[in-house]
Amino acid sequence: MLSSPGIGSGLDISGIISKLMQVEQRPLTQLNTKEAKQQAQLSAFGSLKSALSSFQDSAKALAKPALFTGFKVALADQSQATVSASDKAAIGSHEIEVQSLAQAQKIKSEAFATTSTAIGSGSLTVEFGTYYNADGTFTTNAEKSAQTITIDPAKSSLGDIRNTINEANAGVTASIVNDGSGNRLVIASKDTGLANALKITVADADGNHTNSAGLSKLAFDASTSGMTETVAAKNAVMVIDGIRVEKSSNTISDALEGMTFNLLKANPGTNTTLTVEQDKASVETAVKAFVTAYNELEKTIGSLSRYDTANKQASVLTGDSTVRMVQNRVRAMLTSNQSAIGGINSLSELGISFQKDGTLKLDDSKLSVVLADPNKHIAAFFGDIPGTTSTTSTTISQTVNVSDSLISIISQPPVFTPGSLAVNISQIATQGSAIASKVAGLNISAPFLGMGGNNKLDMTIDGVSSSITLATDSYTAATLAAEVQSKINSNTTFSSAGISVIVTQDAGKLSVISNRYGSTSSVNITGGIGKADLFGTPVQTAGKNVAGTIGGQAATGAGKELSNNGLTLKIEGSSIGSRGTVDFVETTEQTTFTTPPIPGFMSRLDQLLDGMARSDGLINNRMDGINSTIKGIGRQREALEHRLGEVEKRLRAQFTALDSMVASMTQTSNYLQQQLANLPKIGDK
Repeated sequence: MLSSPGIGSGLDISGIISKLMQVEQRPLTQLNTKEAKQQAQLSAFGSLKSALSSFQDSAKALAKPALFTGFKVALADQSQATVSASDKAAIGSHEIEVQSLAQAQKIKSEAFATTSTAIGSGSLTVEFGTYYNADGTFTTNAEKSAQTITIDPAKSSLGDIRNTINEANAGVTASIVNDGSGNRLVIASKDTGLANALKITVADADGNHTNSAGLSKLAFDASTSGMTETVAAKNAVMVIDGIRVEKSSNTISDALEGMTFNLLKANPGTNTTLTVEQDKASVETAVKAFVTAYNELEKTIGSLSRYDTANKQASVLTGDSTVRMVQNRVRAMLTSNQSAIGGINSLSELGISFQKDGTLKLDDSKLSVVLADPNKHIAAFFGDIPGTTSTTSTTISQTVNVSDSLISIISQPPVFTPGSLAVNISQIATQGSAIASKVAGLNISAPFLGMGGNNKLDMTIDGVSSSITLATDSYTAATLAAEVQSKINSNTTFSSAGISVIVTQDAGKLSVISNRYGSTSSVNITGGIGKADLFGTPVQTAGKNVAGTIGGQAATGAGKELSNNGLTLKIEGSSIGSRGTVDFVETTEQTTFTTPPIPGFMSRLDQLLDGMARSDGLINNRMDGINSTIKGIGRQREALEHRLGEVEKRLRAQFTALDSMVASMTQTSNYLQQQLANLPKIGDK
């Protein structure tokens, strides 16, 4: 019998349903187990990624050029100065002597009863410069301008003047010192050095700027009776390898290239040794950090993927392909040979080698030997070799422009230097001409029986000779000029030589003008029966070439063309003198050639590790897949839990019905038993 009866049947319904649901929930348990495994893998990949990032950081540190250009400086007597070095320093040893420290000049006033004692108003002008002890001459510091400080009558006490000076930010500071005899105003130059000594002139409101009353009490120079010097301005003086170095400041950065001295104490007559050497310790520390980081990565990979043969227990990532890929790729990179960059072929040459357990070991002595070898450049091996950039200029066009619109370019030099050439014209080109000395006869006739006639002219134009015959007729002066021009221009001897003329008349006098310009242009009426009647004794003038200079140099003229050094200009117009400029313009194009940097060992290792550890890299992609699987398990759980709820509801309904049925049957059984018990027994009477 069931030990926990139901209400009606005595059945342990809850226990039965619980046992049945345990069986139904086995898939849910499997899902929980699967999710726990995925969560463990997700955590494991997070640990792997963290170890990879730490290893990547150590690789990046070794890829930085600054790591290998640092210097270590040591001064035997560190009480005299501190010294720092930049990458421009040079290895070596120097003897240093600090003879004196730079000082800022300080001056004091007379003693005043209290800080509230009224002094005076006006203005103080502060100048900076150098005093020469021989005659007290003050030479102004050209790098510093004078500063004027106005003292208000309402703020003219000793304390007020101190405050006003400090608020003016004029290159000096002011304080008040009570020496027991009274309160003295102390003014100090903010900058040290002889060239920063003070000169204070006063514009006193009382009108007297040099007496011992009012604001005049605060005047100071080599001859004043106002303020007095308490601390003299001095330069810092140090001796480096026997060479005297004098500076206005105790911080000296331009004595030894790449070295900065901060002088602390003068010790004249005593030398101390400065040693400058390469900072190998920083390199060694970085290499050790690299080896340690890799070993931590290897340890992490081992703990996540190793199989425990003794206990026959797998780790969370045992056999995982992603872990094997990470390990194999990194090991392959670390054991690969390089192309002898910096005279080094592999990490093993630097004392970095693999041990049997897969970790790295550093041989310190081997690394030290490489660092000391001038033929081995560990910086070039680890870091990037910078690319180069060069720029070339290419001429893509050369043009010549003329500022005067009446000047045109006939020809130009094939190559020229950009610039401007001034054009100056002293002579305009002219045309050759023949001008009649008399009014032309207008009746043209041919000779008759060898007598009379005036229809023929002999002439030489531009050096070519020929004759023309005019048509017999009665002309006006204008029509006669047209006839002469027509006959000349249609003459085959002239036209074949490219010769033509213009013929005009003025008050009946004919003029024949060559269309050509320059010294080759001429018109000569040499004869013919019509010469005397038409021209008389003509005035014949040869043409002239243009003349002038180009760029200040005499040019050669030929007609209207002016030439010099391959440049030929055509000069139109009638003006002489300056005719503008000829501008030579060159357009160039710059081309930049860049060779990319050559990545060093650590840069390439960094790229490899970055591909694994970055947000879109190998490990993150795997982690994204795991997260996706976990989300899928969650969805499966929700569906399964819903189904289990329905199953449990169905079972409860079924067993509740069973309980009712059993209870009913039990009741019937009890009734029947009672009835049977009441029946008479056989044999009873």
